[in-house]
Amino acid sequence: MPPVITTRAGFITHTALYLAIAIILPIGFHAVGMGGRIFLPMHIPVLLAGLVVGPLCGIIVGLLAPGLSTILTGLPPVDRVLFMSMELAMYGLVGGLAYRVFQLNLLVSLILAMIMGRLMFGLGLFLLALFVDVPYSAAAFFSIGGAMITGWPGVVIQLILVPLVVKALERRSQGPRFAPYR
Repeated sequence: MPPVITTRAGFITHTALYLAIAIILPIGFHAVGMGGRIFLPMHIPVLLAGLVVGPLCGIIVGLLAPGLSTILTGLPPVDRVLFMSMELAMYGLVGGLAYRVFQLNLLVSLILAMIMGRLMFGLGLFLLALFVDVPYSAAAFFSIGGAMITGWPGVVIQLILVPLVVKALERRSQGPRFAPYR
């Protein structure tokens, strides 16, 4: 298991760190022409927050990162913030619960989080479309060529990078094991 955060100050510090990374990392990707819809850079720190610190940290970072990033950088576009917040909060929640609480395999936890997050994005589109016009439909989101396919390079990056980072943190961790701070 990754290092365990057992104090409120440690939890707040780690949450702020992952939130800052979730805002800064996409800036770097966009600066070198690697768009967010393809490479999904904001997803990486949210997944790490859930897997490393726990589900509560993952939810907080996932909920706040898109909105704060839009306010500070103009990206993601305002019309995607709600859906991304739902998706990323689900990434953090499921990843943290699966890996930290239920102690499932790291790759299984990561894949479950990614699937559930994408489903939450689609569900949000579907539900909101019942009441207002949305930028694109849930059907378009899940279609061939939709966001499910567009982001495949980001998914590959996540499947490679996130386990490497989590395992590196596990190797560096020391001390007794406690339940994750929730």
